[in-house]
Amino acid sequence: MRNVNKENALVVFSGGQDSTTCLFWAKKMFKEVEALTFVYGQKHIQEVEAARHIAEIAGVKWDVMDVSFISKLGRNSLTDSSMEMDQEQPVGGVPNTFVPGRNLFFLSIAAVYARERGINHMVTGVGETDFSGYPDCRDAFIKSLNVTLNLAMDEQFVIHTPLMWIDKAKTWAMADELGVLDLVRKETLTCYNGIKGDGCGHCPACKLRREGLEKYLKELGVRN
Repeated sequence: MRNVNKENALVVFSGGQDSTTCLFWAKKMFKEVEALTFVYGQKHIQEVEAARHIAEIAGVKWDVMDVSFISKLGRNSLTDSSMEMDQEQPVGGVPNTFVPGRNLFFLSIAAVYARERGINHMVTGVGETDFSGYPDCRDAFIKSLNVTLNLAMDEQFVIHTPLMWIDKAKTWAMADELGVLDLVRKETLTCYNGIKGDGCGHCPACKLRREGLEKYLKELGVRN
């Protein structure tokens, strides 16, 4: 990676564990950082308030954009309260917590937003080492979209994915190295049931988060 500490970056920011870790990673890597949060028809709008609060703590400019049309394009259990949430990834398919097109729309809109502000670097917390089977979290998708966005707008965007090849334990380790482990644990909202911090404990997102934390603390020799 070239020296980017004199350049600006835009973080696609949900207020969850991954994007918050990426936000503080970006603050370390770039001269100035902005954060953009999306309202996409999610059932638990509390995550938007969590994002606003964390951005304030981080001292970064924060904005929110309504793209709730996404929730009208297809059914999924994160936007449709009538659907029972899949607890495991179905054999031969993706769980119904997958929101089709979410990262495609988020990054495409973020690119236009960034372009209008003279920002060429975008940061997102997707990863395929420890993920829920979502196809739009894969490295191949991000690289393909990066090329497409550059061609579409004749720009030189760079999409950074600091978590792409690390598991949740290493994501916790990164947060600790950045000095924000306690903030990530207490202030972020990852839970699919809308509970901040350690969450409900039984939804897929909470299970993955807890298992990663327990693994990291065990490696440190710390009792949870």
